Amino acid sequence: MYSEDVSSAPEIAWADLRTLAREATKRSYAPYSNVTVGAGALTSDGKTVVGSNVENASYGLTLCAECSLVSDLIREGGARLVAVSIVAGDGKPITPCGRCRQLLFEHGGADLLVDAGDGAVPRRLGELLPGAFGPEDLGIRRNP
Repeated sequence: MYSEDVSSAPEIAWADLRTLAREATKRSYAPYSNVTVGAGALTSDGKTVVGSNVENASYGLTLCAECSLVSDLIREGGARLVAVSIVAGDGKPITPCGRCRQLLFEHGGADLLVDAGDGAVPRRLGELLPGAFGPEDLGIRRNP
């Protein structure tokens, strides 16, 4: 279960994560929508990971920045995500889509902090994706 109170959360350098995300937008591949998205995150072992969106002419095969970020996370050793900032090309935070909320849940859980912008309180992923289905559900939901 997640806690709505983020006051006990570790100190996060949100400006640094936003900078990583903004830099990642410069490496996006978005020739169809012209909406670049970048993501920067802090991991439980103190490392940072980044991701950029990669569009595809078929649209359905487009990869969000969060997909790219999780790939970087796994490449870096697979620690847990602690905090994430996702920004659009204008540099302002953007909330992850439903698919990406599920992807982030797998690697950060309900307590993952999601950037809400300057002066705004970060939101826990559990608030953005209540009742999420996770890996722990697989063991108890299998057919006998």
